[in-house]
Amino acid sequence: MLNGHTPQAKGQIMLPGIKTVGVIGAGQMGQGIAHVCASAGFNVKMVDISQDALDKAQATIGKNMDRLVSRGRLSDADRNTALKRIMTNVDVASLESCELVIESATENEAVKKQIFAQVCPVLSKEAILASNTSSISITRLGAQTDRPSRFIGVHFMNPAPLMELIEIIRGIATAPDVFDHIRAFAVKLGKTPVSAEDFPAFIVNRILLPMINEAVYTLYEGVGSVDAIDTAMKLGAHHPMGPLELADFIGLDTCLAIMQVLHEGLADSKYRPCPLLVKYVEAGWLGRKSGRGFYDYSGEKPIPTR
Repeated sequence: MLNGHTPQAKGQIMLPGIKTVGVIGAGQMGQGIAHVCASAGFNVKMVDISQDALDKAQATIGKNMDRLVSRGRLSDADRNTALKRIMTNVDVASLESCELVIESATENEAVKKQIFAQVCPVLSKEAILASNTSSISITRLGAQTDRPSRFIGVHFMNPAPLMELIEIIRGIATAPDVFDHIRAFAVKLGKTPVSAEDFPAFIVNRILLPMINEAVYTLYEGVGSVDAIDTAMKLGAHHPMGPLELADFIGLDTCLAIMQVLHEGLADSKYRPCPLLVKYVEAGWLGRKSGRGFYDYSGEKPIPTR
């Protein structure tokens, strides 16, 4: 994975109109987005249905910022200031004062629509609502809200504090000024924004996930073992992480969800999810977050499961 820079909070000027950013979801992506926004000088309100998840997210953000301090990339003072900017709550009503809210829940369209139904009534009419979806139609999601013209895709890469890119995706109804505002917001975060059209999986995952899926097929068909496939791509193609190791890092359930969106949205057999990927998800072997995927993470060193 590529290492980007984390913007310093000290002396930063707020983007006109955006002072407080709401983040829905305290998982790996939500906590990373909260980290990035707070470090860039924005106030952050992070919401999740689980207080335990919120507590864990705050602890993780603190540890990640400590790591940046130890590397000389963040001062103690800026770390403390950034952490104080992050407030947590289990009630979506706490997002009432946010000028921008970024949904970062699981990659499940029904879940996202349910969240939008809860959050839209508490937001001001001027507030921008964004989704961090990695594959789902922004036009379709926006149509389920009360503000399709102020709805947009803001896709952070994982891990958000380190990865330099943000994909910005306009729905068919997204207003031009909302796109311009969010592009400026991405730059203020210290990221490089790219514009992606509203097609399944956008740019990065349209290219990346079929490669991962093909790696799973390569394993499924017995062409190579987990270790052989990952070693081959790391040493033969100079990938910083093997495709199966990367799949475990992303989460096999997320990989499967994106492949399903591609397969259904583009109706092309080349996007058919590998049966082995489906089987691993059905077994609950979701990768690092569950302790087992293409590797077993229960010991000191990950061990291939096939």
